[in-house]
Amino acid sequence: MDEIMSLVKGRDPEQREFHQAVQEVVETVKPVLDRNAAYRQQGVLERVTEPERVIMFRVPWQDDDGQVQVNRGFRVQMNSALGPYKGGLRFHPSVNLGIIKFLAFEQVFKNSLTTLAMGGGKGGSDFNPKGRSDGEVMRFCQSFMGELYRHIGPDTDVPAGDIGVGAREIGYLFGMYKKLSNEFTGVLTGKSLNWGGSLIRPEATGYGNVYFAAEMLETQGETLEGKSCLVSGSGNVAQYTTEKILELGGKVVTLSDSSGYIYDEEGLDCEKLRYVKELKNVMRGRIKEYVEKYPNAVYTAVDPTLDHNPLWSHPADCAMPCATQNEVNKVDAENLLQGGVRLVSEGANMPCTPDAVDILIDSGVLYAPGKAANAGGVAVSGLEMAQNSMRLSWPREEVDARLKQIMKCIHKTCLDAASEYGAGQNYLVGANIAGFIKVVNAMLDQGLV
Repeated sequence: MDEIMSLVKGRDPEQREFHQAVQEVVETVKPVLDRNAAYRQQGVLERVTEPERVIMFRVPWQDDDGQVQVNRGFRVQMNSALGPYKGGLRFHPSVNLGIIKFLAFEQVFKNSLTTLAMGGGKGGSDFNPKGRSDGEVMRFCQSFMGELYRHIGPDTDVPAGDIGVGAREIGYLFGMYKKLSNEFTGVLTGKSLNWGGSLIRPEATGYGNVYFAAEMLETQGETLEGKSCLVSGSGNVAQYTTEKILELGGKVVTLSDSSGYIYDEEGLDCEKLRYVKELKNVMRGRIKEYVEKYPNAVYTAVDPTLDHNPLWSHPADCAMPCATQNEVNKVDAENLLQGGVRLVSEGANMPCTPDAVDILIDSGVLYAPGKAANAGGVAVSGLEMAQNSMRLSWPREEVDARLKQIMKCIHKTCLDAASEYGAGQNYLVGANIAGFIKVVNAMLDQGLV
């Protein structure tokens, strides 16, 4: 294990998030390697931690003032053993190659857990769409796709949205792909319903996160009814996590963005959630504006010098981090336990630091890693791909039922794998082992390629 980590860190010493993701998997799959000597002989760890292909390119575009801007574009095609590369595009100033590699690596095992025929990849750019006009976003997306289109396709690589890439961006990206390739295919998911999108796709990651949490609670003879929940973020995943919690009788008291968070002791209701959706999706405003509309809530600005996020200090039953990676640290985890939290389900990718994860698992909290809990988004992306291939559109109830069943199956798969390898109800171990075995077995079946 030490040799693998030395190799990974030695090749790319600056890619800390990627190291973190690899370390987590490597540590948990050691029992699998001990049982199967062929895995070591065939170098599966060395192979699965190295991308099959990394594409990096410049993205020149012109802003509304006529000034030329240049950003970097990335696509990491990590592993195609189970199907075409599948994973989102992220437009955010924090994006770099290490971030994209970590996301792509996580995506491989997440996609494996869905049982759908999808490999893993991820892409994006350090472009920031916030504050940009529609024209600027369109010109950037067209320039970005001007290079990316060479490397993707419905049977090769099917990107989707992620942070900073919503319906607007997917539309501009798809339009340029269609123009350049001269074909209308399901090469992107998260499309508008009018031209190939799937019902439930916008809701899928958030809904799936809550479905998984509900499955965990069911093992304890409990439900979300009456449970108080802390949710971070206020984008797509947080919005639909909140919506499904409300539908199942729970109470959401927090939402956040990069500037701070709101605490609404009364809890959000359907009317308040509609306002948040309009504020973030249409007006593109900041979460602090929530307290202007609902003055009983309290807004707290984020102090970057603090060693913790006070959002996680409020008393609650459940916590669902839905913002970004490493947003919950060791101090936050301790505060969650002090506040009575008994379940943590990750709506974002790797939102808890390793120290935080250790504290949560050691305390007996029901902890769901993102590669399992937030797999609903890519699962419905896979269903969108299937509908595109058949030129069909399934009704909302059918897609939602399929999503719920997929999350139920992922939950059972994690528990079964954890039990088989003596890890009890450790969902982290179960998710990593189950995803890993399926991917590496497919790799071995296909030979040394």
